[in-house]
Amino acid sequence: MHVSMVKWAYAVAEAELSESLPRRWAHSQGVAQRAAELTAIVGCDGELLISAAVLHDVGHAPRLAATGFHPLDGARFLRDIHAADQRLVRLVANHSLALLEAEERGLRGALEAEFPLLEDRRLVDALIYCDMTTAPSGENTSVVARLAEIAVRYGTDSLVGRFIRRASPEILATVERVEAALAAQPR
Repeated sequence: MHVSMVKWAYAVAEAELSESLPRRWAHSQGVAQRAAELTAIVGCDGELLISAAVLHDVGHAPRLAATGFHPLDGARFLRDIHAADQRLVRLVANHSLALLEAEERGLRGALEAEFPLLEDRRLVDALIYCDMTTAPSGENTSVVARLAEIAVRYGTDSLVGRFIRRASPEILATVERVEAALAAQPR
């Protein structure tokens, strides 16, 4: 019996997040809903994008937090325990400019060596857009509100605060690119 990648991804994310981190699970579901809205701009990779969206924060699950850096912990879990699709694992590992945060944590070399960034900019951009326009509650939000929420939640002088400040220009540019691609789609 063939289980679609999306159904499998939802089952894995729900098992890891729904009880231990219900707010993170709500966010992940919202990010996946946003991804479903972008299938027209990613073409045949829609299932891959939705799967990466629902799994992007799986590394926050307490039992998976080996390094404390959720993109790396989640990608290792998906690769090592589930033998997941390589492109899916690389999207999870590199979601939302994770290389910049990895640099702040001294983990950039490990992330780049194990999970090189995908060359397919459409997918990378689409996942950034979905994550950065979805509030922690799972509701849609503006990118400006989301960046402000992250800075407040973690503190502007924290490691994540420094990362989000560095990443903000590229996040804003990415959201603009995706919104332009969406606007160019036939209605």
